[in-house]
Amino acid sequence: MPVMKTENGFSLKYFSKINHVIPWEDLKNVQWKNKRACGKEAYCPTKVEHIANVITHGVWVIPSIFGWKLLLQRAKTSSQVLAALVYGASLVALFSVSTCFHSVFYCNRNKPLKDALHRCDRAMIYIFIAGSYFPWLTIVLNGHTGLTAIMQWFVWLLAFLGIIYQQLFHERFKSLETIFYLIMGIGPALPIISENDFSGMRELKIGGMIYVLGVIFFKADGSIPCAHAIWHIFVVVAAGVHYFAILSHLFPET
Repeated sequence: MPVMKTENGFSLKYFSKINHVIPWEDLKNVQWKNKRACGKEAYCPTKVEHIANVITHGVWVIPSIFGWKLLLQRAKTSSQVLAALVYGASLVALFSVSTCFHSVFYCNRNKPLKDALHRCDRAMIYIFIAGSYFPWLTIVLNGHTGLTAIMQWFVWLLAFLGIIYQQLFHERFKSLETIFYLIMGIGPALPIISENDFSGMRELKIGGMIYVLGVIFFKADGSIPCAHAIWHIFVVVAAGVHYFAILSHLFPET
């Protein structure tokens, strides 16, 4: 490799050294994705994708536990305690169940356990959406009238119906299932945003938009390398935005 020069005449020999350190040829031979799944079949990730799926949610299990603990420490009223318990539990469960599923899927030694965890992983999406709304509906919007009042129980009804549908039609009608996620994620937010104005609404909107953008990768397995891991990253970022909004606005440090 020819030695590169800067404007000051200093050689950049470290570029040459980097080329010797990084196994470019080996990286070229890595299988970054498999073919898209057809029909009712589930996508089978490559080894690299499996590892990425485990890591991108696995590293957040312990931080989510500490985040849950911090909410409980700051909770002063009964509404705050209840909100912290429900939201924190859903946050920890989301990352824990996802990590367990992808770990077992990677090992691929226990198909019944893998299938059961896959169902739990999908169900956790519904529970986490409802859990993410819970602090706002319990602490900020409790006692409000109109559609906002209905949302307090309606989000859990949607979660229950979504889980039933997902269990009955597991790995079938996948696009319809994704539409259900979007409806549950966006639908309750519309009356809440239109009928109310409260501190933290901007972060609520930003987090929601990040989730929606991430769905592009959620449906791109086999088209984009490590698409599901990228979806995980979107979930982490959006969940982080919502968590710090809840911590700052609903559980202020006193």
